[in-house]
Amino acid sequence: MPGTKSNGQPQLLFVDGSFEELAKEMADYLKAEEAKQLVSKEAPNKEEVLAKLVAASQALNTVSEKEYTAASNLMIHLVLQSADPKKYLPALCSNFAKPLANSPVHGAGLSLNALATVFNLLDHEDPIRARVFMEILKFLKTHSMFDNLRPYLDNLPEWIDTWGTGEEIERKLYEEVAEVALEAGEDETSYEFILKALRTFDADDKEEITSEDAQRLSLRAVKMAILSNTHFLFQDLRAIPSVQALSDSHPVYSQLLDIFAEQDLEDYNDFNDEHEGWVEQQKFDHEKLHRKMRLLTFASLAAATPSREIEYSRISKALQIPEDDIEMWAIDVIRAGLVEGKLSQQRNMFLVHKVTYRVFTQKQYQELATRVDHWRATLQNVLGVLRQEQTNAKAQKEREVQELERKLNSAGVGPGGPGGRRGQRERTDNDD
Repeated sequence: MPGTKSNGQPQLLFVDGSFEELAKEMADYLKAEEAKQLVSKEAPNKEEVLAKLVAASQALNTVSEKEYTAASNLMIHLVLQSADPKKYLPALCSNFAKPLANSPVHGAGLSLNALATVFNLLDHEDPIRARVFMEILKFLKTHSMFDNLRPYLDNLPEWIDTWGTGEEIERKLYEEVAEVALEAGEDETSYEFILKALRTFDADDKEEITSEDAQRLSLRAVKMAILSNTHFLFQDLRAIPSVQALSDSHPVYSQLLDIFAEQDLEDYNDFNDEHEGWVEQQKFDHEKLHRKMRLLTFASLAAATPSREIEYSRISKALQIPEDDIEMWAIDVIRAGLVEGKLSQQRNMFLVHKVTYRVFTQKQYQELATRVDHWRATLQNVLGVLRQEQTNAKAQKEREVQELERKLNSAGVGPGGPGGRRGQRERTDNDD
């Protein structure tokens, strides 16, 4: 796979010989007669020779796997001798990407190495690297080799910035990465790169964010987010301008996204009644969506309960389930990471320890304020109880002291008794 170069200089292939000598060797190897005739001239035109060699390089996919790397390296070296290599690299990469017929086991790896060599030999700021990387992405998708790409995903934004290819190429690269990830079953990574692609549209250009391409990607992102088994928060998606523009171009999709972002199961059921058959027409899985809305509704109920204690009856009503099923849904919502808590079967309560807010708007601020007021009242009650206990303890101590003094006085050992100060004073006077 491609990698960054530490010193910014191209890596070198170990190739020795003049262009004419090497081109003749390559032409003989590929049996490229037209190239052989051109290179045999006294002063061959380098660009014409290269054009014929690149056209003939598709024969490389028929050579033995032992010879493939050396032959492909020589071909790459020759192309890089051109005054304008980008004229030949797309066709050469396309030929490298074809399966190696004589190597069903190692062929894909050999082809990938050839593509990676092209990528690494180019200057790290050369925009043509983006085109080569696109060919690599297509190859990885075709051969289900996402794991070869995974280590380089964090480098991609920096590479794109260095290449300076513009938003359109950046968007295509991100979308292609999303395709490779999706093919590998990496749904979250695929979704992440679709969002990166959407953010390449100029937020201030209404024509751009409402373009066919922007709306296509926005719809795709909405579908992926709603259908995901692990994605439950939608604020990042709703903040993207092209997704916001769906409210005009695709209002039903926008309405559904709003429901999943901050509304409840009852709203989803009303949506289905209002747009009967739409969910099925758009190839959504109704049962999957219905289950997800129940989990989200549970989370909203937990977030909106200041006391952090939810009666079974409220859960049953909100989720539209029998009370016997509450334990199962409590387990599911905890597994989803939306709520932390436990069931109190004695009290028929779900005790909320922690909850994830689906959105944080004015409504949630109000709910938080209500909860803070509830906590303040609880703390004031606790403080009142503590102060009362403190007063009671002080009064009890005073009573105990008084009782002790009474008992001492009764026994004649108090201040007025024989052992007290008066008796001591009388004995002193008599002594005088």
